[in-house]
Amino acid sequence: MARAKAQRRTLDSYTVKPINKTVKPGDCVLMRPADPSKPSYVAKIERIESDGRGPNVRVRVRWYYRPEESIGGRRQFHGSKEVFLSDHYDTQSADTIEGKCMVHSFKNYTKLDAVGNDDFFCRFEYNSSTGAFDPDRVAVYCKCEMPYNPDDLMVQCEGCIDW
Repeated sequence: MARAKAQRRTLDSYTVKPINKTVKPGDCVLMRPADPSKPSYVAKIERIESDGRGPNVRVRVRWYYRPEESIGGRRQFHGSKEVFLSDHYDTQSADTIEGKCMVHSFKNYTKLDAVGNDDFFCRFEYNSSTGAFDPDRVAVYCKCEMPYNPDDLMVQCEGCIDW
């Protein structure tokens, strides 16, 4: 006789035991990569589900890509903590969550007094199949006409008051 498939139920939150942190939909998390030499993946939790047969909890996530993971790769103006919100969704075991993180808007990130290890910023959405960005352009500054990189020091000109 075939075994009945366990009913999935949606959870409002879940406590990740190894880190003793509670996560809920909307939270950004760091997820363990298969290759331990790679940095943790950054994702936004969309949904948390349990199969009702014990501790098998899964999270539906929307991935953030790092510039080097995108078509075109890392460019000079990309900040070291920059990520792109992608259209790539996936379901993973909740056991792969390594910790919580914060993905700030670009504007809020540039106002932080101190940037922690778990702070990131996002100023683009990324289409993982076409490599397109939204918005497809950003404001440029300086004589180099490059977008602002928050890792680089910018100095305001006393003559024209431009950066």
